[in-house]
Amino acid sequence: MRLLTVPTTAVPAALALGLLLPGAAAASGAAPATGSPDPAASGFTISDPRITESSGLAASRIHPGVYWTHNDSDDGPYVYAVDSATGRTVARITLSGIGTPRDVEAISLGPDGNLYVGDIGDNRDGTWDHVWIYRFPEPKELADATVKAEQFTAVYADGPRNAEALMVHPVTGRVYIASKNEKGGGLYEGPEKLSADGRNVFRRVAEVPWVTDGAFSPDGTRLTLRGYFTARTYPWKDGRPQGEGERVDAPWQGQAESVTYSPDGRTLLFGAEGVNSRVVAVPVAPAATPSAAGPTPPPAAGPAGEKGPAGSGSGSFTKGALVLAAGTALVLAAKRLLRRRPKG
Repeated sequence: MRLLTVPTTAVPAALALGLLLPGAAAASGAAPATGSPDPAASGFTISDPRITESSGLAASRIHPGVYWTHNDSDDGPYVYAVDSATGRTVARITLSGIGTPRDVEAISLGPDGNLYVGDIGDNRDGTWDHVWIYRFPEPKELADATVKAEQFTAVYADGPRNAEALMVHPVTGRVYIASKNEKGGGLYEGPEKLSADGRNVFRRVAEVPWVTDGAFSPDGTRLTLRGYFTARTYPWKDGRPQGEGERVDAPWQGQAESVTYSPDGRTLLFGAEGVNSRVVAVPVAPAATPSAAGPTPPPAAGPAGEKGPAGSGSGSFTKGALVLAAGTALVLAAKRLLRRRPKG
């Protein structure tokens, strides 16, 4: 998603709101002083001038220190490999065998060794009755190349919606999408296996807050979801997030768009859009005991399809919901001034 630049006079107010929230950001993009991350998973700056809207991150499993990313839109069927030691692009992969991407928002690496790219954005909340997922093997060699990708059509059981987070579970290989709505979104579970024939139906299984990206821990026991102002990590059990989750000291990044775990699971890396955008490393806190509340059940489907957590009793979002609404209003006001026309 590309937003109108917020005037500098509005930034301190937005930052102040972020600091009031659970999961509040550390100012100015600096990692919180809660310990040093693993040197192999330290922060870095994306220096490639072609990457201006980095909207997703995925840590490579076969190339230590390399992270995969992509632009939001208006770029093409490209995925970039960035070396965290230098911030430089070491490979640009061109996807063939797919249509023209519309609004690419997320990337995730599955246990099958494939990268999954989520062309799932829809800034007008229901303009497109389907979205796409692209899948291709993670390249064994880091060099510019053209790779044939599979294309999967995805639909939501309760109707079209906007989304920016796609996560592949590292054990089961199941694909999940988190929708994005100012009143709270939903976590959607895909079929056990994606099919290139027909439509893959994603069904709502839990309530989530405003989400711009998410990632599973490498062992599959945690799910971290981030938004513009907050980030929380949920224990993952029986295919569902459990309880209210734990606050993560995510950095303040303005147009905060991405998150991933380091391969060893000891560090979370948070990214944002913009030229020379900074990826910030935050040490992972020790696992907490799951809340007795258990998993959040899916709501009864309503006409709008986006039931807000404040009405459903989801503890993951009710705390600080009013303050979050005020903060996101700043982002929404800017977004509505610069909405793009649907492409394709």
